Amino acid sequence: MVNQRFSTEQVWDFLSEIPDPEIPVITIIELGVVRDVALTEKKAIITITPTYTGCPAMKLFEDEIIKKLNNEGIDEVDIKMVYSPAWTTDWMSDEAKEKLRQYGIAPPVDGTADKGVLFEAGPRIVQCPRCRSNHTTLKSQFGSTACKALYTCDDCLEPFEYFKCI
Repeated sequence: MVNQRFSTEQVWDFLSEIPDPEIPVITIIELGVVRDVALTEKKAIITITPTYTGCPAMKLFEDEIIKKLNNEGIDEVDIKMVYSPAWTTDWMSDEAKEKLRQYGIAPPVDGTADKGVLFEAGPRIVQCPRCRSNHTTLKSQFGSTACKALYTCDDCLEPFEYFKCI
């Protein structure tokens, strides 16, 4: 009996230990991809939303969720993928954004109103995560993954990635 052995809070706690496979300093909970946890008598149902359509990490998210919950004693786990509402960087915790900055990735600007980086100009100001300069230049719409853009700091001359607002 899953719902008698575990609380939903415990399952959320278990999931909060799973790192993002592409950015291991933040968890899948901090990233905001886990939308819901439901427990029935026989299984845990975990609802997740991809950061964007075609995100290559989603299969790994699923596998890691199942593995973690199995290791904690929950044998049956269903993963429910939902696409609406679409994931947004607004779902990232403030702690996750600060962890990104400390890791060397410029976090998304507050709110998703500035969609410029998805098109041509990029956001007006992307602060360098290393020296905190506002004098930065967009070098490429895409960094190591499609959800990040590549910038260079005009002051410290270091390249860095910016986690795009979506």
